[in-house]
Amino acid sequence: MSHSVGQVARIARITVRTLHHYDEIGLLTPSERTHAGYRRYTDDDLTRLQQILLYRELGFPLDEIAVILDAPHTDELTHLRRQHELLTRKAEHLHEVIAAVERTIQARQAGIALTPEERFEIFGHFRPEDHEAEVERRWGHTPQYEQSRLRVASYTKADWLRLKAETEAINDDFAAACKAGLPADGPHAMDLAERHRGHMNRWFYDCDHDLHACIGDLYVEDSRFTEVMDAVHPGLAAYLREAFRANARRAAAP
Repeated sequence: MSHSVGQVARIARITVRTLHHYDEIGLLTPSERTHAGYRRYTDDDLTRLQQILLYRELGFPLDEIAVILDAPHTDELTHLRRQHELLTRKAEHLHEVIAAVERTIQARQAGIALTPEERFEIFGHFRPEDHEAEVERRWGHTPQYEQSRLRVASYTKADWLRLKAETEAINDDFAAACKAGLPADGPHAMDLAERHRGHMNRWFYDCDHDLHACIGDLYVEDSRFTEVMDAVHPGLAAYLREAFRANARRAAAP
């Protein structure tokens, strides 16, 4: 069974002109011709065309494809195995690229206008955008959520670095107080709590004392926050909660 140029073009979804070009350069010459001189492609020709198109998909130039296909002692199965390996590598690379694009989309939606390199420099392996869906589900209805999004969207790399340095300084001072055995409801710890509340006010959203106390509860109730805080100093999450609560009581006192 053989096929005309037009039929092969439709089957392979390429142009007749492409087939003529392959014939002109000797890459794919039809094995048969009619009495009238028309080209006819056999099943073996179609198999070779499939190999050509697969290698083209992999980025090989036509002259290299010709060398590969005409190499001695190389059968169709060998080509297919090689192409499978190359396509698998290409697919893995594309998945990585797609994932990177998706992370960038999520970061933009979360209002983080940083490059992937800048995000890694600031956040390390933690990616805030990965938690955006949960944050929106839990707090998307609140004015603080929208306020935070608007502020964060304007932050430059320098802003994020200042924010990070300030956060670490507060956490280090809290850790030092906890390590020194200063009471969480004492003046020093409450002053640190007020400093932390001011940090939230300045960088994210209007945070009154009641909301700040709720943040302290979250540090203990959500194991992810607890793990982060206690990595700075064991027991720090619980210490922060008590300090935030004590500071809220102090602010509410007549």
